[in-house]
Amino acid sequence: MAELDTSSGGGKEKGHKKIRSKKQSTRIDLTAMVDLAFLLITFFMLTTTLAKPQAMDLAMPDKDQKDPDAKFAVKASRTLTILIGKNDKLLWYAGEPGKSPAKLEQYGKNGIRKVLIEQNKRVIDQTKDDKKGLIVLIKPSDKSNYKNFVDILDEMKIIDIATYAVVDITGEEISMLKKENVY
Repeated sequence: MAELDTSSGGGKEKGHKKIRSKKQSTRIDLTAMVDLAFLLITFFMLTTTLAKPQAMDLAMPDKDQKDPDAKFAVKASRTLTILIGKNDKLLWYAGEPGKSPAKLEQYGKNGIRKVLIEQNKRVIDQTKDDKKGLIVLIKPSDKSNYKNFVDILDEMKIIDIATYAVVDITGEEISMLKKENVY
């Protein structure tokens, strides 16, 4: 709100002939603006969504208390193993190690994603059952980084691979990584 000060300025007595115009000072009341600013701050604080934590659901099987060394029998033709190496590289092979050659691959849609889609389609065509798709074994090495591990888990979600497991890498698989110079 603006307000004009109309009080008399001194030195204007009735006996003088010369009449000067009164100087009027202006004063702006900013109370309403401050109230509005606080209302806007409160509104934006309450309506803004903060950064939500990004978490990925990962189901881990329970250990069998009676038989802790129990194995899950799976046909080798349904499995694909991914060995995560250094420098954003990975190796993959289908079935058992040594029976099919390990292939060097990159991350992304033209790399491992394309391989996973093709292999999953192959397994579904062989088994003639959509519920019995590809089983992926993910084996990070000591030289791999966390980002690459999360990238592989993201690929599993993108392609909708229902069954995958994180497994310890073996000595034979480490030698495969060394042979391709990604360990």
